[in-house]
Amino acid sequence: MTLLVPAAIRDALSEHARAGAPEEVVGVLAGRHGAAESTVSRAYRARNVADRPTTRYEIDSETELRLLERIENTRLECVGFYHSHPAGPPEPSDTDARLAAWPGYSYVIVSLAGGSVELGSWRWNGDRFDPEPVQTE
Repeated sequence: MTLLVPAAIRDALSEHARAGAPEEVVGVLAGRHGAAESTVSRAYRARNVADRPTTRYEIDSETELRLLERIENTRLECVGFYHSHPAGPPEPSDTDARLAAWPGYSYVIVSLAGGSVELGSWRWNGDRFDPEPVQTE
């Protein structure tokens, strides 16, 4: 499993995370989804509607549906989702695992811990997150 992320998309995710701090930001990733390799070609921002946005993220269900339809209409596929950890590592939290709902899809975490930006990607297998290498093009 590998996630290919163009540098421009990586930079856009980083910019979104920085602009939203200290709250977590969230969005949907589109491109080509595959079991062994996925490629991100677009990132769609969504508003974080979580009750505690400094430590949680949530996309409104109507917004999520609208974004998924938009992705389908552009003949792309949903690759996964991204959110930020303004003060934590680029690793899924227990809450992230409890709320994960898309087996086989990528969950990218943009960490701002320590003042630098780091991306981590994880594939949800239905029971746990498996690490997924991120390759920047």
